[in-house]
Amino acid sequence: MQLKVFLTGATGYIGGAIADALLAAGHSVFGLARSDQAARTLAAKGIAPIAGDLNTPASLAKAASDSDGVIHAGTTNDGRIDQAAVQAMLGALRGSNKPFLYTSGIWVLGDTGGKVADESWPPNPAALVAWRPAMEQLVIAAASTGVRSVVIRPGVVYGRGGGIPADFVRSARESGMVRYVGTGESRWPVVHADDQADLYVRAFVNAPAGALFHATDGSAYRVREIAQAASVHTESWSLEDARKTLGPYADALVLDQLVSSEKAKRTLGWQPRAISILEDLRRGSYAS
Repeated sequence: MQLKVFLTGATGYIGGAIADALLAAGHSVFGLARSDQAARTLAAKGIAPIAGDLNTPASLAKAASDSDGVIHAGTTNDGRIDQAAVQAMLGALRGSNKPFLYTSGIWVLGDTGGKVADESWPPNPAALVAWRPAMEQLVIAAASTGVRSVVIRPGVVYGRGGGIPADFVRSARESGMVRYVGTGESRWPVVHADDQADLYVRAFVNAPAGALFHATDGSAYRVREIAQAASVHTESWSLEDARKTLGPYADALVLDQLVSSEKAKRTLGWQPRAISILEDLRRGSYAS
């Protein structure tokens, strides 16, 4: 069955992969476009542009009500603005039993201290995403108002030559060296952009109301290993010095996390299939 999906963040890295997966599955995608250039980019991919942005909740509400459901993959990184946007879209879907998928992230879990965190793990968010747990609860609570609301927490997304790993590759090409924050012993839960997009499509169609899913591929590579896959020359950047340049982003980058995604596999039949982040860095999308 072809569904009409309103997608925010359709021109972005995560949202772009989701759009491709939705189109490949035969659905119609309507993407939020903040500018004429964004609208042209979306149209060229076969996505119908919807003029508006996350700062104009009224435009979001109309697009949501006109759709068969919403995937919210965009963000302003401002909790106040994002909350107003989410509330507008949830309000438009109230009583419809249509899906609303919200994109959070595994940084809300905080450092897992060597233990494997599943969806029951109590949030202890990095300062950079301190506002996200409240957003998650807002979305999950909407299940009681007749919205099939779902929260997805992707890991560090890689693939398609983008995401955080692309910063390593860019550094290697520009300076001949990759610099990582901290000791390099931290472990990043990761997921390929195409695998996480597959999960979104499955969740849009089949996830139960009020569900929360992690999206990671189950690997546990240390940051040093990831950096070394991008360049033979690496160096450590002390957290104290990194904070001076990166602010709270530096603290998120040194989180040591082990995260389970067994719930998504069990509930939705999801199975990550992409090449590993190390292989992608050495011989895949980042190597060209």
